[in-house]
Amino acid sequence: MKLTVITVGKLKEKYWIDAVKEYKKRISKYAKIELIEVADEKEPNNASEKDIEMIKDKEGERILSKIKDSQHVVTLEIEGKEYTSESLAKQYQTWMNTGKSDVVFVIGGSNGIGREMKKRSNQEISFGSLTYPHQMMKVMILEQLFRVNKILRNEAYHR
Repeated sequence: MKLTVITVGKLKEKYWIDAVKEYKKRISKYAKIELIEVADEKEPNNASEKDIEMIKDKEGERILSKIKDSQHVVTLEIEGKEYTSESLAKQYQTWMNTGKSDVVFVIGGSNGIGREMKKRSNQEISFGSLTYPHQMMKVMILEQLFRVNKILRNEAYHR
């Protein structure tokens, strides 16, 4: 399995960078993993709805330029389907069994995901209706991908 996580914006704080490095190392025992960061678009003060849509679309264009036609794209969105770790492991197994062995997870910018990026998405998943910092979401998806691989191999992890 090849996994790619594309995020808008760069990690700055050492503790997030360290957490991402640790989970990347752990995942690499089970799958090829690539992390891609694209630049975020600066938001003007008092941005209008139109400004916000333009920002999301520009960030979306940057993300889309990193995605191949053959890749299965999963966007993280509040409106997406919620999974338990076990049901996400089953979904991951289904991807592998149906030839979707190159999966891209997309975390959009602070305003969300643009229209074209949403159109390209094959699947939307949600970590619930709470709002999380984007840096934390990157760590959370990596932790879940590690956990999924442990679950699928019946290996002990958080018990």
